[in-house]
Amino acid sequence: MKKEDLIAMGLSEEQATAIVEKYGNMIPKERFDEVNNAKKVLENQVKTHETQLKKLQDTAKGSEELQATITELQQANETAKTEYEQQLKNERMSAALKLALNNKVHDVDLVAGLINRETIELDKDGNVAKGLEEQLKTLQESKSFLFVPDKPNTPQFKGFVPANGMQGQANGMQGQEGGTEISFGKQIAEERSKGTEQLDTARDNYFK
Repeated sequence: MKKEDLIAMGLSEEQATAIVEKYGNMIPKERFDEVNNAKKVLENQVKTHETQLKKLQDTAKGSEELQATITELQQANETAKTEYEQQLKNERMSAALKLALNNKVHDVDLVAGLINRETIELDKDGNVAKGLEEQLKTLQESKSFLFVPDKPNTPQFKGFVPANGMQGQANGMQGQEGGTEISFGKQIAEERSKGTEQLDTARDNYFK
C-alpha cells in the first residue's frame, strides 16, 4: 500500500508520510490495519474529549459541581488511556504474529489464537523476537495438520550415459547425413531392425 492509498483511506499527508518513512513505500496490510485502527481509536478519543469539554462548560456554574465533574473526567480519561494502550498493544501483537505465521500455517488467525502471547516479545520494529518458535514446535508435534508441510527436495534426473561399447559405436556414426550426429535413439532403432532381419532369415532357413 503506497502513500497515495493511505491518503485515500483518510489519513493526512503528514500521517501517511510518517508511516511510509517507518515501514517503507509498500505497507503490509497487517501494518496498515494496525495504524488505521489506532487512528480510529484516537479519533474517537478526540470526539469524547470534545463532548466532555462541552459538558464541563455546561456544568461550570458552581465550583463544587465543577470540581466533581473535573475529577470524574480525569478518572474516565485515565481509564480510556489504559484501555487504548492495551488495545494498541494487542493490535501490534496480532500484526506481528500474523506476519511471523504467514506461509507457515494453513489458517493464520486460528493458530495465532492458540499462541500464549504472554511469553511473546517484540523488537523495536514490532516483529516477533522471542517466544514463538518454542510454541510452534510444541504445537506442530500435537497438531501437525495446521502447518504447511515443507516442500520435498525435487529429485534431479541425469541423462543416460551409454556403455563404452555403445559409446564407441555412437561416435563412429558421426559424419553421416551432412555431418549431423545420429541420435542415440535412432541407433537403437537400427540395432533392433537388424535383429529382426536376422530372425526372419533364421526362420526362412529352418522351414526350407
